[in-house]
Amino acid sequence: MSFNKSKFFLLALVLIISIGLIGCGGQTAAPQEDTQAKPEVEQESTVVADAAKAYFANMPADVYKIGQQDFVDKVKAGEDMFILDIRSADAYGKGHIEGAVSAPWGTTAIPESLDKLPKDKTIMVYCVTGQTAGQTVALLNIAGFDAKSVNLGWNLGISKVEGVDAITSTEASEYGQQNTLEVNAEIKTAITEYYQGLADVKDTMFANYKISEDNAKKLLDEEDTSVMFLSVRKAEDFAKGHIEGATNIPFGKGMEQKFDTLSTDKTIIVYCYTGQTAGQTVAVLKLLGYDAVSLNSGMGMESTGEAGWINKGYPVVQ
Repeated sequence: MSFNKSKFFLLALVLIISIGLIGCGGQTAAPQEDTQAKPEVEQESTVVADAAKAYFANMPADVYKIGQQDFVDKVKAGEDMFILDIRSADAYGKGHIEGAVSAPWGTTAIPESLDKLPKDKTIMVYCVTGQTAGQTVALLNIAGFDAKSVNLGWNLGISKVEGVDAITSTEASEYGQQNTLEVNAEIKTAITEYYQGLADVKDTMFANYKISEDNAKKLLDEEDTSVMFLSVRKAEDFAKGHIEGATNIPFGKGMEQKFDTLSTDKTIIVYCYTGQTAGQTVAVLKLLGYDAVSLNSGMGMESTGEAGWINKGYPVVQ
């Protein structure tokens, strides 16, 4: 009887030790798999994230923009630069700045142009009102080009400059032979995916990574918790009046240092004065992983006509 008891305890002890060893072995294997996976993810995001943050960290005094009059003057003077018209092909065909190459927004034309654009010339970009040019200019600079958007685009800016007819053409221009830039593969992929993503929002209220004043007001009235408003206007202008509940991060050099205060689980509706600097901000935020769109025509100014939050008669708070 005592022998059986001893045998029983011996077998039990062996079984307990065996289970313990198996358990310890399982716990050791799992962390090894996690440790191997993490560096790859971090490496893939670092290049793009660093370049996106550098866009604001190294922002020039002109905030990547040029006035419509200055732009027209440079074209008339024959200054050596590259001009990109990102309006629709139809709009381009009806008249564009002479020498401008067409790369319509919303197509694959812009990401495909990365292998054709010059690295040793300033790239001037214009769209209809300046908003999508703002997004494009941010992406081009992040890719390593020297790009600027023309203030207020074609409709509100360029076309209103006196004497612009003299440099307006209907003859298409090509990229030609350029001293091109070898864009980092990860950044190129991120930019390509950025434009491919336009198809996903094409039939939504966030088409072109923008939102109309009316739809933004509707979301505000409904107290929709899936969105938040971000004003990138100057602090003093924000204090004078802003959209209810909005957060303020003034546009300019170093603003990327405050992005970690933004929500990662909401759609961020970014607004400025006319939509152009909001467009730049949206492009950078999206590359950093945020879901962001810009408010059509921003708060609105005299130059935007009836477009813009204030021009629509929508309320602001102090």
